[in-house]
Amino acid sequence: MCTAATYKTKDFYFGRTLDYEFSYGDEVTVTPRNYPFRFRHMGAMTEHYAMIGMAYVADGCPLYYEAVNEAGLGMAGLNFVGNAHYEAPVSGRDNVAQFEFIPWILGQCASVRDARKLLETINLVNTPFNAQLPLAQLHWIIADRSEAITVEAVRAGIRVYDNPVGVLTNNPPFDMQLFNLNNYMHLSPESPRNQFSGQLLLQTYSRGMGALGLPGDLSSQSRFVRVAFVKMNSISGDSEAESVSQFFHILGAVDQQRGCCNVGEGKFEITLYTSCCNADKGIYYYTTYDNHQITAVDMHRENLDGAQLARYPLIQGEQIRMQN
Repeated sequence: MCTAATYKTKDFYFGRTLDYEFSYGDEVTVTPRNYPFRFRHMGAMTEHYAMIGMAYVADGCPLYYEAVNEAGLGMAGLNFVGNAHYEAPVSGRDNVAQFEFIPWILGQCASVRDARKLLETINLVNTPFNAQLPLAQLHWIIADRSEAITVEAVRAGIRVYDNPVGVLTNNPPFDMQLFNLNNYMHLSPESPRNQFSGQLLLQTYSRGMGALGLPGDLSSQSRFVRVAFVKMNSISGDSEAESVSQFFHILGAVDQQRGCCNVGEGKFEITLYTSCCNADKGIYYYTTYDNHQITAVDMHRENLDGAQLARYPLIQGEQIRMQN
């Protein structure tokens, strides 16, 4: 289970949590403009926008969980188990495998508007990467500084939804998640006023009571409501440090701790990493479950005209700063 969000101050920020019980060996990965993406049904893309994000690199191919490109467009895939459906290749469509979807969009599109056009001809196909890496059941958020959309491949076809909150979690489908926010329209960052009865002297007894009823469990629907409320009410300065710090606080509202989500066989779902990318500057920030110090990788410090991936394994282990 995962949560993705957008945030805008002076710059545009895009990131996510990745919640799972184990890691595949994720790395911050920069793909330069001339790295050849070899698509299973669409030939090779040898020139494209450079991108940075978190990926599992298999056989030299970056399998991105999320990324932003040098034009400022971000995209993330999140679990959509039980609802995702991919088709067989068909003639007359752009047949793109699920694991190729992020580079297909980010390699060619500078904006959500560009992505919408490309989505008109896409067919997300049921071709796995290999026998050891079967198809992941995903849906996606695509966002720039002006707008966001959610893309879902279901049995009825490709669905593209406007995403006015700039947030995505997992199930149920996005239109149901968005409609569910109607049940929480009474939430507020302000102190509540007594509307229960004019005949009773009811008073607030604590700060924060305007958010009474905000769900606190770890389910994807509750995480959607919680991070949407936190994100839509977040205030920070527009400096890089303040913006990045606030973004990590937003996603910290849905952090998963070891022991609270038992998936069986002695395994627990945890927040393996949290990312925040300044999409305007191409700087990727991250923390991990065991390292809360923010680490950054700047894509523009790499040779973006090259053809080789730049890969940075995640720094693990708490980085504790002694003060005395």
